[in-house]
Amino acid sequence: MTDNDRKPDSDDSPRVQLDRRHDSESGTAERLALNRTGSFEWDLDSRTLDIDVAGLLVFGVDPETFTPRPGALLERLEPVERTRLELAADEAIHGSRNSYSIHFQVPLDDGTHQWTHIQARVLRSDDGQAHRIIGVVRDATAEITHSAFVLDLEKRRQRQTSIVERTTSAMSRAVTVDDVTAALTGPGGLARLGADGLALALVEGNALNVIALSGDAPEAITEVAARNLDPRFPLADTILRGRPRFASSIGALTRRYPALEPYVDRLRFRAAAYLPLVAQARTLGGLALFYHERTAFNADERNLCLGLAAIVAQSLQRATLFDEEREFATGLQSAMLPRQIQEIKGGEIAVRYHAAWSGRQVGGDWYDVIPLPKNRFGIVVGDVEGHDTHAAAIMGQLRIALRAYAAEGHPPATVLARASRFLAELDTDRFATCTYAQVDLASGTVRMVRAGHFGPLIRHTDGRIGLPQVRGGLPLGISTAFEDEEYPETRLDLVPGETLVLYTDGLVEEPGADIDAGVRALVHEVRAGPTRAQALADHLSDRLWERWGAGDDVALLVLRRSPDPGSPRAPRLHQYIHQADPEGLSEARAMVRQALEDWNLAEFADDAELITGELLVNVLLHTDGGAVLTLEVLPKSVRRVRLSVQDRSSAWPRRRTPGETATSGRGLLLLDAIAVRWGIESRGEGKAVWCEIGPSAPSASTARARKSIRPAGPGAAVKPPDPEEYADPSEGPS
Repeated sequence: MTDNDRKPDSDDSPRVQLDRRHDSESGTAERLALNRTGSFEWDLDSRTLDIDVAGLLVFGVDPETFTPRPGALLERLEPVERTRLELAADEAIHGSRNSYSIHFQVPLDDGTHQWTHIQARVLRSDDGQAHRIIGVVRDATAEITHSAFVLDLEKRRQRQTSIVERTTSAMSRAVTVDDVTAALTGPGGLARLGADGLALALVEGNALNVIALSGDAPEAITEVAARNLDPRFPLADTILRGRPRFASSIGALTRRYPALEPYVDRLRFRAAAYLPLVAQARTLGGLALFYHERTAFNADERNLCLGLAAIVAQSLQRATLFDEEREFATGLQSAMLPRQIQEIKGGEIAVRYHAAWSGRQVGGDWYDVIPLPKNRFGIVVGDVEGHDTHAAAIMGQLRIALRAYAAEGHPPATVLARASRFLAELDTDRFATCTYAQVDLASGTVRMVRAGHFGPLIRHTDGRIGLPQVRGGLPLGISTAFEDEEYPETRLDLVPGETLVLYTDGLVEEPGADIDAGVRALVHEVRAGPTRAQALADHLSDRLWERWGAGDDVALLVLRRSPDPGSPRAPRLHQYIHQADPEGLSEARAMVRQALEDWNLAEFADDAELITGELLVNVLLHTDGGAVLTLEVLPKSVRRVRLSVQDRSSAWPRRRTPGETATSGRGLLLLDAIAVRWGIESRGEGKAVWCEIGPSAPSASTARARKSIRPAGPGAAVKPPDPEEYADPSEGPS
């Protein structure tokens, strides 16, 4: 419908009714005018605007000069405000809304702006067409100004609340004094406090120890604090008086403290708050907060600063107490552990103890290295139940008792049985777990027993990690209570270059994770770690104990047998093959081939690989243990290698004459056909089968050697050839 098609309003139109209401309620209009509120009627059909005198005054328009045209008022508004008002009206007219409300600014003659509010209702015909808008217009400056004040006040309160909440959260996670300083000076520390710089100092005797500076904190504080507590300086004065000091300007600060005059050029702030740190009626130190822009401190800001100081003071008191208790705990634990570990011949050993980060919750973990006769030594890692001083005391007694039993020369099983009986006789409700082993590095023999503890890890020379199945018994103390003091012994062979790792559960227990996941992580880190014992112990401590959160104490022992590379003229390598390792045989064959290629003896690789497989299969099938493979170049021979396989069985192989359909019995025949010479030697509790592979045909001496090893009958002794015939004794096999 166009403007020309629209009919004039009848007497019954809303406009007439509105006029009648205005005429009859002039008192209401006067009251509205007194409150700078007017009314208007906008006829959309005739495009005229009827607004009362009070409404015109709100817009700052002289009623004598006003023309009833809507654009007359809109022209007074700035473009942005005019657009906002037009959009609000258009959305209501052409949409489904029957009212709209909007705040906008009206420029006044004096150059200021007045906030104005329109509340309007859209009147529509029966067909939904809007034809009239009626409403009120009022001066909303006081309302908006008050709202802005309230909003600003609310923002300040929210900011203060946020500062307190964030600071409290950060301090609640601080355990040590270092944690407190890190929370204050680390990333986001100053933002949490709402400051541009800070200085934190603790009272130590009659002096201040500045433990933290951050942001634009003046470095001169450190120079000043190095002296005794001097009331001529603000931070010391605050601490001595126990009362805060707020400085709104540098001038006010230097007038109050003239001793600061020499440092004025080095002060890069405009305001500062000096706050005493008081906890339980004891002044711990002082906190200084520095600000770039602030020039005054109102009551809310002062209360905020005092609240922050109280939070920091309580955190420092708690952290100081923790540090003292931790120092006591670690000192007690360290006093009960060996002060130094003996040097061992033929290898290197590293031990580590880490106390839990739990204050006085001392653990019962321990380690020990015990000298034994015949150049042997005992190693032990254990854990007494509990995390308190009682556990530490029991650990100290048990360690000494176990050390005494081992030094008496008892076998490992007897050592643990007696240690269990000793713990039971202490009349305590605690038990202990441990792993103990007697080690002979000359032969590589390790005799190990377990009492409810983790088994060891072995890192082989090729980087593989073995978890040997060490049989175990009940924990110490419990085994005696149940009258089951059996601790079966397991023998392990540590070849040159291999590493043995013993540990307590704190190294593999991750909060919320399965213990197997921790063991897998340990296996990975042992594989990836450095070779030397000390470096590997540090690596495991850094990567596991600290990563798990240090919730438990840890005892760690790393033993490495010295590698035996031979010499450049006669290189040598060793490899241990576990009986339960299905891949060990193929890996040993591959190792032999690779070594010979590296030594420029690849022409012997096929024969050596074949003999390696034959000798190892005999050991793995016909004995109860694993085998030690040794491959070396003989120093006095011409391009000749020596291969030896050692096992724990005292039964020597016997030459047989297999039939055509036999599936075994050809091992010695194969050895005799390929090797230049071979033989069998007694080695401690077992034997070693050796052979030499070289380019030359057997000599007369070789024939005599072969003849000497052929048994004359069952049980006949076998005499090995003279080692002088094939090797330099100084560089021969160990």
